[in-house]
Amino acid sequence: MNGLLELSERLKLYRINYPMTQKELSDRSGLSVRSISRFENGEDISLSALYKILRALELDNRLDMLVPDLSKRPSAYLESEKKRQRASKKKKSNKESFVWGDEK
Repeated sequence: MNGLLELSERLKLYRINYPMTQKELSDRSGLSVRSISRFENGEDISLSALYKILRALELDNRLDMLVPDLSKRPSAYLESEKKRQRASKKKKSNKESFVWGDEK
């Protein structure tokens, strides 16, 4: 099954289980019943029409699952952090306190 046909079939089943008729989807999305019917039969529709269908079915908040926001990937947080350095003790100057055995 190709991707467009699978997507249209899934959205059709989702609409039916929502439950919502094609007419109701048409009213909520602003698309014609004919456009919705064509899409559900596997015909090509515009990207904006697909988005209107997703929004009408309240699925538009899941678009990040299709194309994730790369700025929110875990490694992006690592790249933005400053490199941490280990804390070091301040070294005491031992120049004055150190004496060779023959310097006394």
